[in-house]
Amino acid sequence: MKIGVLLGGSSPERDISLKSGKAIISACQQLGHDVVSIDPKDGISYLLEKLESVDLVFNGLHGGDGENGVIQGLLQSMGKRFTGSNNESSAICMDKRVSKALVSRKNILTPNWVSIDSAEKYPTNIGIDYPLIVKPNDQGSTIGLTVAKNNKELEEAVTLAREYTKVVLIEAFVPGREITVTIVGNKAYPIVEIIPTNDLYDYECKYTKGMAEYPCPAEISNKLTVKIQNIALMIHKLLGCRHYSRVDFILDEELNSWFLELNTLPGMTETSLIPKSVGAAGMDFKMLIQSIIDESLKD
Repeated sequence: MKIGVLLGGSSPERDISLKSGKAIISACQQLGHDVVSIDPKDGISYLLEKLESVDLVFNGLHGGDGENGVIQGLLQSMGKRFTGSNNESSAICMDKRVSKALVSRKNILTPNWVSIDSAEKYPTNIGIDYPLIVKPNDQGSTIGLTVAKNNKELEEAVTLAREYTKVVLIEAFVPGREITVTIVGNKAYPIVEIIPTNDLYDYECKYTKGMAEYPCPAEISNKLTVKIQNIALMIHKLLGCRHYSRVDFILDEELNSWFLELNTLPGMTETSLIPKSVGAAGMDFKMLIQSIIDESLKD
């Protein structure tokens, strides 16, 4: 099978996407597939020509038009099979306001939030106590994410977030353990806990070796693990996702799980969180890539 691997792109997550793409290409080649590397940054004519030449597109893009439904819509209009969620689901999940609203309607816990658009100079009377999590509404990799403990820090955090987005999400800070659940197909895999050396799991912690630990399976009772995995599967289906995703939560002191966001195109390097999770269940990176390919061929 001839597989086109999308990587790079022009979003702030380009460097991470290049790493994911290279790992995906290597695995596909080891699996015996004919592989073509495709970077959308090289232009629309190049992109269309390369896409026409392949049987399946493995989407290794992160953020921007690679994850918000634009590239998915293009692939659907071309009649191309591709990995990951469709354009509608991708758009919903990229817009944190929308995904949180849909999830909360099903009585799934998610931190209280407000959003402000570019027309609002500064948030007033938001009705949520400090500390607050401030982040771009439509970015990943914790880009532009900060904690604000007072009005001055909130103003600075909003200014930073606006460097990456038009809409800023301001969210209640829920203290607890950060955990994530991998979904491949219709199965939830072992939970990974994220333990940063900093107070906040920010971009630096996420991509600097040694600045975070990732125990997997997380030290959580079997009963609670199954409960959280079932919630993750429910969210995956509710938001219309397909093939694979990663669902992030905070587990508070009372063992309540709070939905943070769903990532439709999570990191796919051999040291990313999804490979750690499936690895704990005996699936190596090549098997993971082939499983995602197999899922995409079922549609």
